[in-house]
Amino acid sequence: MAKTRSLKKRPRESRLHPNPSMATPSPPTRRRQPQHLATVSAILAVLLVISVFCLLLVSSNTWRAFQQSVSIDTITVVNVFPHDPQAFTQGLLYAGNDSLFESTGIYGKSTVRKVALHTGKVEKLQKMDNLLFGEGLTLLGNRLIQVTWLQTKGFTYDPKNLSELGTFNHDMKDGWGLATDGKVLFGSDGSSTLYKIDPQTFKAISKQVIYYKGHQVHNLNELEYINDEVWANVFTTDCIARISPNDGLVVGWILLPNLRKELIEAGNNDIDVLNGIAWDAEQERIFVTGKLWPKLFEIKITPIKSRIEEGMVEKLCLRKPFNFS
Repeated sequence: MAKTRSLKKRPRESRLHPNPSMATPSPPTRRRQPQHLATVSAILAVLLVISVFCLLLVSSNTWRAFQQSVSIDTITVVNVFPHDPQAFTQGLLYAGNDSLFESTGIYGKSTVRKVALHTGKVEKLQKMDNLLFGEGLTLLGNRLIQVTWLQTKGFTYDPKNLSELGTFNHDMKDGWGLATDGKVLFGSDGSSTLYKIDPQTFKAISKQVIYYKGHQVHNLNELEYINDEVWANVFTTDCIARISPNDGLVVGWILLPNLRKELIEAGNNDIDVLNGIAWDAEQERIFVTGKLWPKLFEIKITPIKSRIEEGMVEKLCLRKPFNFS
């Protein structure tokens, strides 16, 4: 197609000056901004700064979760002890004098028990109602405190004889794990939320969603408080998350796949998942076991020296939210 000339008209030349470039330019006019507009602009600027600050504050946990330095550890087995292979372990804690308190699940088989560490013998036992499914257990003062699955109802027991002292209701959606720092309770309900609970009223003091590199850590299960951290079994994995109770971030992972693998290779095909962490603060001993496991292990945390494959922790330790249906 042939090019056509522009239809735009040429500007008219000034009649006063034959050469348009010699024309005297008119002085620019300066408009003064009304006072009320200046005030509105200043207010909007301040509000914008506040909004940005609030947005950064709200998302700070997620941002720090991307930036955090996380330790990845494995374990060395120090000692192996017998464990009741019929115990569906849901809560575990060290009771002192080489004994443990344990909460077991399964409808019709749920119990609270005191167990001898070296023999695995059940020294005291409190059987629960057949309609209850025992879950997390912790000891605070002179009370053993236990939660139950699919309920907001919990129980307290006398640690001397395991007699029931009373019942309570909590604010968690469900009862999974319990631990204490000696002042408050920490609780889990199978979600990615870690609860801080008043031990007198059992009301939630705070709730923190737990993150690892921007991902929520779902299915938090049995808990233990160790050296200013909350350690949590992640349900259906062979991983323990080490959680900072201050900001809800995962500061470390402990990988334990070899324990269950070796039990299965030894012919224990009916065992269930890793679950149960106990801490002997006096002797700094860590004990772990699992549901229907015939053994309880004293372990030592060992840093992984080899290079960690990118995404390996996410693959081993992160799961989608547990579906009860």
